[in-house]
Amino acid sequence: MKLRLMTYNVHRCVGTDRRLDVERVAEVIAAENADVVALQELDVRRARTKGVDQAHRLAELLKMRSHFHPAMAVEEELYGDAILTALPEKKVKADGLPLYPLIPGLEPRGAIWISVDVGGTPVQIINTHLGLVPQEQKRQAAALLGEGWITHEDWKAPGILLGDFNATPYSATYRLLKAALRDAQTQSPTWRRPPTATFPSNFPFMRIDHVFLTKGLETVGVRSPYGPLARTASDHLPLVIDLEITGA
Repeated sequence: MKLRLMTYNVHRCVGTDRRLDVERVAEVIAAENADVVALQELDVRRARTKGVDQAHRLAELLKMRSHFHPAMAVEEELYGDAILTALPEKKVKADGLPLYPLIPGLEPRGAIWISVDVGGTPVQIINTHLGLVPQEQKRQAAALLGEGWITHEDWKAPGILLGDFNATPYSATYRLLKAALRDAQTQSPTWRRPPTATFPSNFPFMRIDHVFLTKGLETVGVRSPYGPLARTASDHLPLVIDLEITGA
């Protein structure tokens, strides 16, 4: 069984040309025909982006269902992450991640977990967006690896942790995650090509958007669209991973 994933930081649907355009982001996503789309930096009913519920609107345009988690809420204005899919699914959990108390005022971060049915096999998927401060990232990564998330009794392989980790492969945060899970871009018998970078979109040289896998999943394809539309729609490019589900 095959599964195509996308992780994409959409920068509140404001492109590198500083233009707000939800439909443009939807066009970039639609071109890749992913089964599951993990999105970061979505605005919902925020004045700065004309009050649009971006998670709902993108799902509507893509003919998918969405699960949104607001990492930050200011009265009715929300900001956070979502998972979109047309596959049979259910939300398992959505919650915040630890802050770093030694630095006040850091942006709140969170994660959302759904279970997706792929040809009769339940696949666990967690989407997240970690902070910018290394000590903060490590606390948040450790939480995701803990009993509330991927060591929870409901987390059973095959499973996927993906999103914008703000952490390169040289970071302690990345090493912590890779000690427990496999980077989908690691070379294997089914995937031999070098890793693909996604940031910044106009000249991508940094790998901070990642897909981590449990056993039971093999990478068979990796791409990051680099056409004019994708380079302009956000400050990140999407990362698209094709997987073969081999078992639990």
